[in-house]
Amino acid sequence: MTRLSVNINKIATIRNARGGVIPNLLEAARRIESFGGQGITVHPRPDERHIRYEDVRQLRPVVRTELNVEGYPSRAWLDLVIESKADQATLVPDAPDAITSNSGWDTIKNQSFLGEVVAELKSHGIRTSIFIDTDSGRINAAADLGVECVELYTEPFALQFLNDPDAAVSPFIEAAKCAQSCGLMINAGHDLSLENLRFFHDHLPYLDEVSIGHALISDALYFGLENTVQMYLAKLQ
Repeated sequence: MTRLSVNINKIATIRNARGGVIPNLLEAARRIESFGGQGITVHPRPDERHIRYEDVRQLRPVVRTELNVEGYPSRAWLDLVIESKADQATLVPDAPDAITSNSGWDTIKNQSFLGEVVAELKSHGIRTSIFIDTDSGRINAAADLGVECVELYTEPFALQFLNDPDAAVSPFIEAAKCAQSCGLMINAGHDLSLENLRFFHDHLPYLDEVSIGHALISDALYFGLENTVQMYLAKLQ
């Protein structure tokens, strides 16, 4: 079964809008796991507008499944990931002022930089994933870096899904086959939702994990957190 890792950035956004500790991020992570979630994803950004660096430190002893820390590999971010002993580090090429992730890495152009980052993370026993588009050349270059995983950037699939789902998923199928042939685990994320997740899951071979935040937390406003986690898990069966 494909694992569901829940991105809790949006819960932190609500908390930060008012200050204080409501909603409580640690309690949310505990409950998500108790409801069947198989991982917790966070993406701390330099301005800490949602997840704060201290949140990651506090989440580490709470998360019992998998703590996946996403972000641009600045020195401060790397130090945080290593200090918190994240189970998985997902390298994302976000500019500091990016609202959300909007592209995958050019692993060919950034081979030297990413190689140093991956080597450092691996020396600390941290599984490393590269956020990436469906380009086979870049996937092969990611494998050359020695990473264990790639996370396919799925916004292009989500945007095309309603008009032509088969065309939308086709490049992702080829990307998954390419990644699998390179010995890479395959994760996916960005704009996956209750509307498109089952189709994506059923058509994509070798899919190990999906990371979903915005849509899942938004759905939880209507359906409740426990019910929503169960609904997403059902799409992955």
